[in-house]
Amino acid sequence: MSYRTIVVNLAVDTKPAPIVKLAAELAKRFDAHLIGLAAADVPPLVATGEGLVYEGEVMQIQRTEIEKRLAELRDIFEELVPSSINNEWTQHICGPTRALGVAARSADLIVTANGGEDVFRAVDIGGLVLGVGRPVLIAAENAEHLLGKTVLVAWKDGREARRALSDSLPFLATANEVVVASMEPHSSEDVRNSLADVAVFLEQHGITARTEVIAGDAEGDRLVAFARSIHADLIVSGAYGHSRLTEWAFGGVTRSLIGQSGITRLLSN
Repeated sequence: MSYRTIVVNLAVDTKPAPIVKLAAELAKRFDAHLIGLAAADVPPLVATGEGLVYEGEVMQIQRTEIEKRLAELRDIFEELVPSSINNEWTQHICGPTRALGVAARSADLIVTANGGEDVFRAVDIGGLVLGVGRPVLIAAENAEHLLGKTVLVAWKDGREARRALSDSLPFLATANEVVVASMEPHSSEDVRNSLADVAVFLEQHGITARTEVIAGDAEGDRLVAFARSIHADLIVSGAYGHSRLTEWAFGGVTRSLIGQSGITRLLSN
């Protein structure tokens, strides 16, 4: 298994160079086709002294500004991606989460930086992971490289974790060290057997992994602290093991990982 097509999202309000360099490096590593994508939309309502109204002239000005910014991002993408990498560019006047959902139909991996609050100009990472049906690689802030020498796989036996494990095989196959860890208050026989089965699965793919049980309840901060202790530069995790509402309302590992900016994460649902 490999990533044959990678889509990289260039946000209109952040510096694009780091994410483009990272994605280009991955495309070279996996001999993949790289698609650069940028999207933003015009909010349908604008504020005036009389309240929220439709204002055609203001909307057209905003659209023109977006089109100018998309053209700038295209120039940067084409300048930074080496000609040796098979690539193309696409841009849309719509919300970036929606645009990435469409692009994902023909992609193996989505690469993006952290999201933002403005759904018209920034990707909603939670919504993307939940609905895109592809692994989403969320790059650490301003990261230009992903060596992936030590990869931490967060394991909790269930559909999401199994999907993430399979989706991350290309990274795991090229890592120097793979650690599969489960966060549990107690190291029961069931937990140890589950981790052992994962190690066997990876071994069948030519990947040697060691397993760990992290003592304590499942918490994102605890997982990230463990990742740092083993010098991991990539965390692989399933997303939304509970309902999305529960994850967001009560914290959850998924929410914590989405909010992290200091380490690269690969999330699947």
